[in-house]
Amino acid sequence: MRPQVVAHRGASHENAEHTLGAYLRALDVGAEALECDVRLTADGHLICVHDRDLRRTTSTRGVVSTMRLADLDELDFASWKNPWSEFDDEAPDQDVALGKVLTLRKLLETVTDYDRRIELAIETKHPVRYGGLVERRLVEMLRDFGWDRAGSPARVMSFSYRALQRTRKLAPGIDVVMLIDKSHHWPALKPMVGDDWILGPGIEALRESPSFARKMARNRRDLHVWTVNTEDDLQVCLDHGVKAVISDRPAYMLELLDR
Repeated sequence: MRPQVVAHRGASHENAEHTLGAYLRALDVGAEALECDVRLTADGHLICVHDRDLRRTTSTRGVVSTMRLADLDELDFASWKNPWSEFDDEAPDQDVALGKVLTLRKLLETVTDYDRRIELAIETKHPVRYGGLVERRLVEMLRDFGWDRAGSPARVMSFSYRALQRTRKLAPGIDVVMLIDKSHHWPALKPMVGDDWILGPGIEALRESPSFARKMARNRRDLHVWTVNTEDDLQVCLDHGVKAVISDRPAYMLELLDR
């Protein structure tokens, strides 16, 4: 059975990450799931953004947790990806709305309205100013969509064990993914993670320690691997029976799998 292809921050290789444009592109090319990072604004909105500050994606020194949604909505989250486009006379006109700040609610509505089932892998970032309030707000929003129970198209990911504990306490039926940066972290994590938790190692962890992947397989753990962008990366995942590949290049991954 081939792995699910998950668009990492949307189709973020060609498009500005975490923008509606990146996610719509991922859906257009056939991605089966979307991945996003979420952070909480000063006025309590969950938005899709990776970094705590905005220097990389908006050339602004603002910190997400200290800003209101209305202030964030004034910023351009897309131009950094192709800063010379305004000088390209042949470039197509861009819909400004596709490059604005994206709320998690808007992304959930987009997925709900799509004409096929799309899953969502939502990563909560830690440590953050608001701590466990992030998971609480996230579960409340998933509950609004009826997605806080078993069978939900949404799953919650984090490098924080406590964050996933909180998620499971608030929504016992939802799938959670314990993200793992290095293979040597696993011995400390293994006694703590639930038997039904999914594991999310980085592709480098699988490359550097094939025995780590074999241990996961022996434990009958589902693996969701990030960030898988090359044919060699994909082959490593196929060799180890990975269930989901999280990629900046969902169209390319689908093309390789269709071969």
